[in-house]
Amino acid sequence: MKPERPSAVIISEKDNVATALRTLQAGEKVRLARGELELEVKLTEGVIPGHKFAISKIARGEHIIKFGEVIGAATADIRVGAHVHTHNVASLHGRVDQKPTQASQSA
Repeated sequence: MKPERPSAVIISEKDNVATALRTLQAGEKVRLARGELELEVKLTEGVIPGHKFAISKIARGEHIIKFGEVIGAATADIRVGAHVHTHNVASLHGRVDQKPTQASQSA
């Protein structure tokens, strides 16, 4: 019997988000491994592949942790199972996809 493919993955035991590996539907229950622990998260929103969802409650201002590293801060309270993306996260780092403007280069 072929083992079931995971629906999402937690990269580091420090993470408070998981990354979807396939399209996930609101209301779906996702089983996850976090080190030796096994979690089950019921999604409150749909999540597309490559996007994140909360595996624990994240308060406004709290860090979003993926890869065991801080990748941003919550701009609103985020419930377990909620989609975590640009609508509720602010980056704490500069964007590498945008070049500095002429004004910022001369400042």
